[in-house]
Amino acid sequence: MSVLVFTIAIFGTSILAGLLGALTGLGGGVVIVPVLCLLFKVDLHYAIGASLVSVIATSSGAAAAYVREGYSNIRIGMFLEVATTLGALLGAYLTARVSGNWIGTIFGFVLLYSAWTSMHKIAEEKASLIPDSLAMKLNLRGSFPVTGGHEEYVAEHVPAGFGIMFIAGTLSGLLGIGSGAVKVLAMDQVMKLPFKVSTTTSNFMIGVTAAASAGIYLSRGYIVPGLAMPVILGVLAGSVAGSRLLVNTHVKTLRVVFSIVIVALGAEMIFNGLTGRL
Repeated sequence: MSVLVFTIAIFGTSILAGLLGALTGLGGGVVIVPVLCLLFKVDLHYAIGASLVSVIATSSGAAAAYVREGYSNIRIGMFLEVATTLGALLGAYLTARVSGNWIGTIFGFVLLYSAWTSMHKIAEEKASLIPDSLAMKLNLRGSFPVTGGHEEYVAEHVPAGFGIMFIAGTLSGLLGIGSGAVKVLAMDQVMKLPFKVSTTTSNFMIGVTAAASAGIYLSRGYIVPGLAMPVILGVLAGSVAGSRLLVNTHVKTLRVVFSIVIVALGAEMIFNGLTGRL
């Protein structure tokens, strides 16, 4: 494969990854890392480096639109970023010392369970919000646009959500996948935030999380401009398109797409972990 063909193929794949990452809040890394490693035979560390850069691009491309539309909750996002950033630094530190095979396998099973819980909630009615004392003290609440006005919400189970975010940040730094799936489920299932708020706030958060660990990868020489550039451009284009589609997409549809993607990701992570490909 020539350099030109390789670059075009990477660019096209990155567009799809950015579209999917922005639409579901997962971040483009969930597609980029497996594709670079398995299809394009790129070394895992360089794939993770390019993925982290793409995650920053995804966040940059989608977050501005979501904030403008009133979906992302910046206050909640920045509060949870304290946990994810600390976790990302830990994950990046561990990447040269711990094999990704065992953690990839465990992560795969977590994603399969996450898909089940996300699909299970499709049939549920909106739960009544019980004010959380810590959330009220920290003002972790807001509203988002719905047909005919705005809907109010308040975060719940703040300590549990904060702890899960630390795990998400560690996985992001270790595997370079953004860990958007864990972030979305922490906000949606644990903190009881509306699904669109969870996905859009996740998009806002993953760029900061990735930037925290990307510096360590850069210092180790794992971010190669020739590989990272087509990834950045493709993911950025896809994330902008995805952010426009999300506003008019039904929540049930988003949940179905979200679940299908993380089931495929979970199965792939388990297979790669058990076969030593991570």
